[in-house]
Amino acid sequence: MKKVELDCENCFGEFVNQLNELRDLIQEAKSHGMDDETRSRLVRLFEKTHDAALETIAAYFRKQGKPPFSGSRDATVEAFHADLIDDGQGWLDMIIWRIKYNPLYPGDYLGSLAENIVKKYIHFLEDFERSMGKNLDV
Repeated sequence: MKKVELDCENCFGEFVNQLNELRDLIQEAKSHGMDDETRSRLVRLFEKTHDAALETIAAYFRKQGKPPFSGSRDATVEAFHADLIDDGQGWLDMIIWRIKYNPLYPGDYLGSLAENIVKKYIHFLEDFERSMGKNLDV
């Protein structure tokens, strides 16, 4: 079954919805503390939000007539060069941490990833929301 490609504005709207849910969960976690279940929910929601951001980036460049990207790293580098994201290295770190968290690889990264989401990655996503909103005049 072929996936229907959304336009950039719809992708961005979905990203904003996911980001708002992530913000709410972070606030809840800060208020009530984080157990492993909350950390797992946080990571799952972060992954959905990050995927929505990457889909928005892909749709933005597709709208400009650029060919599809071979992966999230290529999309991230191109977004950095187009000033859609401010911290290219930080975004690449997000990708690396998501790979490390994959259950196929040994190691317990749940706590570290959850901490990075709360302390760093949320800010990268919020900066993207701001810059993409300006580019789309939203």
